[in-house]
Amino acid sequence: MGAFEEPRSLSAKQASTLKALKRQGGALVRAYELKEALRAVFAGDLDDEVVLAMLARWCGWAQRCRIPQFVKLGRTIRKHLDGITAAVERGLANGRHEGLNNKVRLIIRRAYGFHTAENALALILLACGPVTLTLPYHTATHPHS
Repeated sequence: MGAFEEPRSLSAKQASTLKALKRQGGALVRAYELKEALRAVFAGDLDDEVVLAMLARWCGWAQRCRIPQFVKLGRTIRKHLDGITAAVERGLANGRHEGLNNKVRLIIRRAYGFHTAENALALILLACGPVTLTLPYHTATHPHS
């Protein structure tokens, strides 16, 4: 699993630093290679079967690398492999939920001075819920609607 495509976004200085680190070897280079290999697994341009096979190989590599954080990550991925498999096969991501959570946090921060939690919840539902309000001045002929 040691072979992977180098990121194209490295500057000349970063590329030379990476080359020097690779010559030295060690845990830092193994950690970088593991990170890039895991990035390649979830790049989004592979078949589901290939992704799952690469992930299984990656977990084995991570657990043999003797870097405690990667050993732990390999165990965690294997523990949650059923959920990861389902997400890969169905093309699921949590980006929409994270965006909604950030929007709710912003509304709560703005609603700091509200007297009750119900008022803050009403603002969240108004901004994020299926509520659409048409105010009397919102017409097709009004220049600011």
